[in-house]
Amino acid sequence: MRLSIQGISCSGDAGSPHLPELGELQGDGLLAGTAFLASPNCDERPAGTVVRLLVVHAISLPPETFGGSGVEQLFTNRLDPAAHLYYADIHQLRVSAHFFIRRDGTLIQFVPTHLRAWHAGVSNWRGYARCNDFSLGIELEGSDHQAFTAAQYLRLAALIQRLAQHYPVEDVVGHSDIAPGRKTDPGPFFEWPHLRGLLGCS
Repeated sequence: MRLSIQGISCSGDAGSPHLPELGELQGDGLLAGTAFLASPNCDERPAGTVVRLLVVHAISLPPETFGGSGVEQLFTNRLDPAAHLYYADIHQLRVSAHFFIRRDGTLIQFVPTHLRAWHAGVSNWRGYARCNDFSLGIELEGSDHQAFTAAQYLRLAALIQRLAQHYPVEDVVGHSDIAPGRKTDPGPFFEWPHLRGLLGCS
């Protein structure tokens, strides 16, 4: 199993022996043992499309606030515009991701992996546009202004390993890599070298 992290080759199976255990990816596109909160913001991938890319994002709702239910509410179209001033401008967005990793490493799935989540928007990877068509989106609870937690890196590395066992994943990138100038996440505090080390990059 080979993949790359921002174009740097990794074995994908020779990383840290201390990665958390994850269930198997089932035929219905759900990860066994992982909480599933279905998002309506998804649809079928184009016929014949293969998952080749993993996209790492960061999100916090309200901004810079962790531990609440805002992200789950946004991805399931239940965000109350009166609950926070920031929500008034975003509650009508129809977005999602396949997975969300909280600060403590808790993993939540919103969209089965065989479906297209609405996470990347206008994007381009190696000359291919519409990255939602052939990617899986992984959101981390975080922001451009704070470091991510050790538990998040471990869970993310384990999730990447599991997904790469089932799909011909070629690369793991940040949202900013496929939408430069439009998006900045996962931001300057995301430690790509640390993730590479956990995944056994050469």
